[in-house]
Amino acid sequence: MTVYAIGDLQGCHAEFVELLERIEFDPARDRLWLAGDLVNRGPESLACLREVRALGDAALSVLGNHDLHLLAVARGGARLNRKDTLDTILAAPDREALLDWLQARPLLVRESFAGQGETLMTHAGLLPEWSAEQAASLAAEVEERLASERSGAFLERMYGNEPPCWEASLDGIDRLRVIVNVLTRMRFIDADGCLDFSAKEGLGSAPDGFAPWFCYPRRDDVRLLFGHWAALEGRAEGAMVRAEALDTGCVWGGSLTALNLATGERIGVPSRQRH
Repeated sequence: MTVYAIGDLQGCHAEFVELLERIEFDPARDRLWLAGDLVNRGPESLACLREVRALGDAALSVLGNHDLHLLAVARGGARLNRKDTLDTILAAPDREALLDWLQARPLLVRESFAGQGETLMTHAGLLPEWSAEQAASLAAEVEERLASERSGAFLERMYGNEPPCWEASLDGIDRLRVIVNVLTRMRFIDADGCLDFSAKEGLGSAPDGFAPWFCYPRRDDVRLLFGHWAALEGRAEGAMVRAEALDTGCVWGGSLTALNLATGERIGVPSRQRH
């Protein structure tokens, strides 16, 4: 069995299929870890959702910010953005089954691999102060809330930039919102672990007093897999932790990349998108 981790699909279905062929993926033998953002901005979001769901237990995907945005639009009263490409999902005959499946995805997955130790994947990353155990527990709080979500009230209030900092004393929607922001939106943080939401480009766009979350040391040696940050082009430069950037910007004309979690080999296919 081989386990591969793949970065943000964002509706790049043709490239996803090509990559699976390239790595000779066999769902009866191998497994996929997908870093979230299966949908949006690309041309075939519906096909991506259907493809990953059809893989069943062979594919494990975490939730990304675009996945949560889809749920918020479909079930929480949020509005579509001008650049969204979610209409085909919202109009699909199997829409509710797909949304139910997506809403049940985790925010974090973790497993130990021989020779690599503990490996943890979220869409955006992990605060340096959160241990793997704490992060899993906090992610479970949001997952439990999503599992019981019927009215759309949580999805409607889920996103926002406040509060920007994690505190263990937070409760209610503020607590859940910070957890969601860390796991699905984080890029730059300051020394106190407060998030900046203004900068979305490469390392050089860091605001004063902020640095990439992976440039702060941790107390453990967990390997951290993340997507979300296409401007890094798959490189976590300056990392002070074992971090693997998986988003290589397929939807922006880059590539789609699979990381062999046992060997560290990266295999990619070029994007078919034109910008």
